[in-house]
Amino acid sequence: MTTPVVLITGALTGIGRATALAFAQAGARLIEKGTLRMVMRTTNGGTAMSLPVVRSRNVLKRNALRFAAALLVALASFVAAPNAAVTQAPQHHDQVPGFYRQKVGDLEVTALFDGHGVFDPHWLNGTKATMDGVVEALREDPRLLDVSDEGFLVNTGKQLILVDAGAGTWWGGGALGRLLGSLRSAGYTPEEVDIVLVTHLHSDHVGGLTTQDGKRVFPNADVYVAKAESDFWLSPEIAAKAPKDAQPFFQSAQAIAAPYIKAGKWHTFTGSEPIVDGMQLVPLPGHTPGHTGYEFSSKGQKILFWGDIVHAQRVQLQHPEVTAIFDIDQNAAAAMRLRRRGFNYCPGSRASMF
Repeated sequence: MTTPVVLITGALTGIGRATALAFAQAGARLIEKGTLRMVMRTTNGGTAMSLPVVRSRNVLKRNALRFAAALLVALASFVAAPNAAVTQAPQHHDQVPGFYRQKVGDLEVTALFDGHGVFDPHWLNGTKATMDGVVEALREDPRLLDVSDEGFLVNTGKQLILVDAGAGTWWGGGALGRLLGSLRSAGYTPEEVDIVLVTHLHSDHVGGLTTQDGKRVFPNADVYVAKAESDFWLSPEIAAKAPKDAQPFFQSAQAIAAPYIKAGKWHTFTGSEPIVDGMQLVPLPGHTPGHTGYEFSSKGQKILFWGDIVHAQRVQLQHPEVTAIFDIDQNAAAAMRLRRRGFNYCPGSRASMF
């Protein structure tokens, strides 16, 4: 018994991914080759690729009519599907550029790409010997200090929890701010997000919460941040005493938080009080006063979101004593990195860190 095969050419190659998936679920596999799509046919447990076949006008017409009928049925199923808001959060399993999914026990974790940048070597502090080594390594590999900015969506099956929200339009000069598009590509909308957990209040991690004109990007979400972090960056008194080049950090944090505070959606924590089942707060002070990690556990597996414990991965994982100029307390940041860098390398560990 053979699997149904669909051959799509020319003008019909523009059908939506959802429609193509509908045919895939019926057993068809499509591979595009130029203007033709070569056909993968599954027969008796094996897979073989058939060659493009030139058919007569009548056969093509008959197949086109059959295809059109099947297409209308598929489209009708999508149109007829209910569009009501769901009470739970169904998990998705597909992978496309802009996001990456992985399972952690029963949790589905989706990394959401926000943008790409390059960490300036002058932003790193280390011994002369170490920094000379970094400069030399950069000559051999100009991409040594390439970095990317992400947020992470944790789907528990009941709630959608976002860890950090990317830069939005508050940081990066246009290189960042793609998280919202990645979220939509992953099959979610900002209105569906229930909770946002903030590692710290630097704008490359929270700028995506708020538009420049003061509107909440995640209107239904409650935002959680350490009290020490919130008290520091939202304090007019501390801001007034801060160096001039640090003023933008305070100004952006206050503007980003304001609409959530006004809506009663801004919450702070001081210790280990429960926020989400299966999630543990991990204090990580040093980079900022209230820098916090969030460790999720499910079925013996763990994942820790640790924000800016590491900036330049290929330098600081090898040299955790190297700090960044953005670290409020350089010594504490280095000490915290020394304590935490073994998290992903424990023999037999079923843990991940981001």
